[in-house]
Amino acid sequence: MTTSTALLTDRYELTMLAAALRDGTASRPSVFELFSRRLSGGRRFGVVAGTGRLLSLIRDFRFGDDELRFLRDNDIVDADSLTYLEKYRFTGSVKGYREGELYFPGSPILTVEGTFADAVVLETLALSVLNHDSAVATAASRMSIAAGERPLAEMGSRRAAEQSAVAAARAAYIAGFKATSNLEAGRRWGIPTMGTAAHSWTLLHDTEEQAFQAQVDSLGPGTTLLVDTYDIRTGVETAIRVAGTGLGGVRIDSGDLPIVAGEVRAQLDELGATGTRITVTSDLDEYAIAALAASPVDSYGVGTSVVTGSGYPTASMVYKLVARQDSDGSWVGVAKASTDKASHGGRKAAFRTLEDGVAAAETILVADGFEQLDAPAEHVEGRPLQVTFMDAGDIDESYEGAPGTASARAHHLRVREELPVRALALSKSDPAIPTVYTDIA
Repeated sequence: MTTSTALLTDRYELTMLAAALRDGTASRPSVFELFSRRLSGGRRFGVVAGTGRLLSLIRDFRFGDDELRFLRDNDIVDADSLTYLEKYRFTGSVKGYREGELYFPGSPILTVEGTFADAVVLETLALSVLNHDSAVATAASRMSIAAGERPLAEMGSRRAAEQSAVAAARAAYIAGFKATSNLEAGRRWGIPTMGTAAHSWTLLHDTEEQAFQAQVDSLGPGTTLLVDTYDIRTGVETAIRVAGTGLGGVRIDSGDLPIVAGEVRAQLDELGATGTRITVTSDLDEYAIAALAASPVDSYGVGTSVVTGSGYPTASMVYKLVARQDSDGSWVGVAKASTDKASHGGRKAAFRTLEDGVAAAETILVADGFEQLDAPAEHVEGRPLQVTFMDAGDIDESYEGAPGTASARAHHLRVREELPVRALALSKSDPAIPTVYTDIA
């Protein structure tokens, strides 16, 4: 049974719709744009994530009997609005940046075109998804860059709401993580899953040796044993005695990790377990991962930091009307002029300007109407950044599900290679490249 997503929205979306139906502007063709005015936390780039999830949620944006009854019983909208919503299906178009793409201030990440009534009601849903997923993906990408060739596993489910945890695992995978502990994310999105045992497993048994032996008997000597429940040095010695020098790995979840990792590596080598890998966890973020770059660590497990955007749990994106038809049928660009919240009106085409394969600028062509952007390549050179996700209400399913997730991951790892060196630093700074607007008459 399909669950409606129609009430995953703010009340004012529907009160605006009701008023527009009353004054005759509901059917006015409009262009809404989702973008971010600035990058959260002084970061140098952002990563788009969530679009594949959003498309599926738009498909289920339907007002059934239960939703309509709630609206009617709580006097949220009038009878005419209920009649409109009963038949609601989004029949417009959605285009934007591919998942995994990099974005910068002002990037037209998502463009929704349709009647005002059709498009305005998608605001909250679009922002809920992309603000969360892009925040996680941006943090995850920074961690992936800091980790280099060492693999990262997402293991933050217990630090997020249950459905947010699944979405976060997906966003982290798109941005470079290689596995997740979340089984629903594995089932739904095709992400590799991982996990062996927690400290409770060791505490369950009378001795650490008994716990290790039982785990090896169950999972084989290639498993990873958690060696810091008691004394780490004793734990490593016990692990190798039980599993042999072919033990797959040990995990360290506490202590001064750079020092402890070095000591554990030396001990493993002394014991002949030169191929046993070391995984570290323990409240890692991109800065802690970078600090471990010179340490003999083989992989990382990240929890709280990645699922919360490493201190910035939202991407600060907004959804604004940027163009509409006037009463005479002509197109006009519209924009807010509020202090510190101004927007750039007009329909847009976006390109990544490259110099010798390195990103140099975010170039955005702007026009009030449609015809001026029919052939944007005539006005600028660069890599086009926008694709069509929905056309006349029909979804391009290639961006959904496990295949869409895998494609987004591959796209991110490919376009990340375009970043200039200064973009890879973790310190706060201006965006790595400027956003340049070009108006087309």
